[in-house]
Amino acid sequence: MAELRVERLAGSDEGIVLLGLDRPAAKNALGRQLMEEFRAALEGLKLERSARVVVLHSLVPGVFCAGADLKERAGMTQPEVERFVKGLRAAFTDLEDLPLPTIAAIEGAALGGGLELALACDLRVAGVEARLGLPETGLAIIPGAGGTQRLPRLIGRSKAKELIFTGRRLNGEEAAEAGVVDHAVPAGQALDRAMDLAREILPNGPIALKAAKAAINGGMDLDRDSGLALERACYAQVIPTKDRLEGLAAFREKRKPAYRGE
Repeated sequence: MAELRVERLAGSDEGIVLLGLDRPAAKNALGRQLMEEFRAALEGLKLERSARVVVLHSLVPGVFCAGADLKERAGMTQPEVERFVKGLRAAFTDLEDLPLPTIAAIEGAALGGGLELALACDLRVAGVEARLGLPETGLAIIPGAGGTQRLPRLIGRSKAKELIFTGRRLNGEEAAEAGVVDHAVPAGQALDRAMDLAREILPNGPIALKAAKAAINGGMDLDRDSGLALERACYAQVIPTKDRLEGLAAFREKRKPAYRGE
């Protein structure tokens, strides 16, 4: 039985792809099968021209993702554990590098690898009753799927150290105040808010969105002048596109543009 549900929306929402975590018996813990399906879905989305925005959510009530499957991991040898964690790290990097805008809709627990999964998305929305944290130091390990790198880049070095050193769990409001998530909403409304964001993004030029994401992500660790050079290179990619001409024509004719990703 599939543990990841991929749903491509139609009608006015065409272009939005929902990735639904669906492993209820293990609270969406990240096991071998789920990660294999997840990596396969990302590979497909890289080549899918009709996909424009990805929303990651849970189909299991009360939990987003409980993190790594520690029961499964208990039966692994040390080399197998190292390979599995390496695979998690690579999968989350693939998610972060996916050219499409990505949004995580978080309800319930997003702990350890579950939060690291959400951190690899571009935007995060959490219900106020969500529980988010990186509790690995309490298990005598550290976040190993990108948490030590993405969290400080998101909220600053010292605040990230505090959350990781203490293993503190935050609710949705606290996570928003700390900058871990972008929006806190009433419980049960995270997916609705994520969909609202996706619908705001959807009408915009898909090539431009990819170029903007590449410029922002790539420029974060560069000095200013190198970042401006990257922005210039990304801007050059949109100049020859049909979408750019369509945008100018739509503005001139006072109508909504119809972008085709060309």
